[in-house]
Amino acid sequence: MPHHEAIFRFSTEHAECIYTALAPELTDEVNPRSRTCCLLEGDTVLVLTIEAEDLPALRAALNMALRLVNVADEMQQITLK
Repeated sequence: MPHHEAIFRFSTEHAECIYTALAPELTDEVNPRSRTCCLLEGDTVLVLTIEAEDLPALRAALNMALRLVNVADEMQQITLK
């Protein structure tokens, strides 16, 4: 079975807050053909790993996860103003 993977590293001072916001969303299995994992590297790096059985599943998982990261980051910026 083919395996596809994408890994993103986000360097941000809000890494821990974004991780905390994403964790509950990523524990739910949305698509059985993909798996998303999020972890922290130190205090300022958020690592997002997405694995999928096929390219359409990878694209769908990427769209969801990257959108969640973007929204969480925007909310951090808004609340700090």
